[in-house]
Amino acid sequence: MNIRVSRLHFPVTTLGPGKRIGIWFQGCSIRCPGCISMDTWASVGGETTVDAVLAQAGAWLPEADGITISGGEPFDQPDALVALLDGLRRLSTCDILVYSGHPLELLADTLVRADGLIDVLISDPFDIDAPQTRALRGSDNQRLHCLTARGWARFSEYEHASRGKDKALDVMFDDDGSVWFAGIPDRDDFQRLRDLLTDQGHHVRISADKVKNR
Repeated sequence: MNIRVSRLHFPVTTLGPGKRIGIWFQGCSIRCPGCISMDTWASVGGETTVDAVLAQAGAWLPEADGITISGGEPFDQPDALVALLDGLRRLSTCDILVYSGHPLELLADTLVRADGLIDVLISDPFDIDAPQTRALRGSDNQRLHCLTARGWARFSEYEHASRGKDKALDVMFDDDGSVWFAGIPDRDDFQRLRDLLTDQGHHVRISADKVKNR
């Protein structure tokens, strides 16, 4: 089955407990104002297959404590998402966290098909005007749903106010020299970093710039 994926990475340590496999879907119909991942909005690019993603994830699974699926919007590709989740569950019993910008109530049909495959869901759109005080969430309107006993055991502790250790970011370097981040930054963190690097003579382009230039 075909799937559009922005990137895969291991290890990710800032989007759930332990060392995690990160899978970012390509394409998002929600497009929240202030989104830090605008490069994942386009509905083209990143074409691959579920089998190819499973092959790469399978190579990492022996060392992984969990899997985080984000985007983009995973539920914009419901068939591919369910196929991927089913394949991952056949390969591993580690926990699976999925982010969605849709309210839980609009995901019922896909969640029925994925019953038992998603341990934790973080739902609802990012709201740039809402407070940001909860762990693993960009804005406090977003809800954390533990859907399985495994999810409850691993993630119930994240129903707390964000602490210092929750504000860490993973920094990754691609082969072309691009730098990208995984995690939940505080508001304006990237702008402050951009200003700092610009003051030191570096040329900085963020995902919003890439979208504007398309």
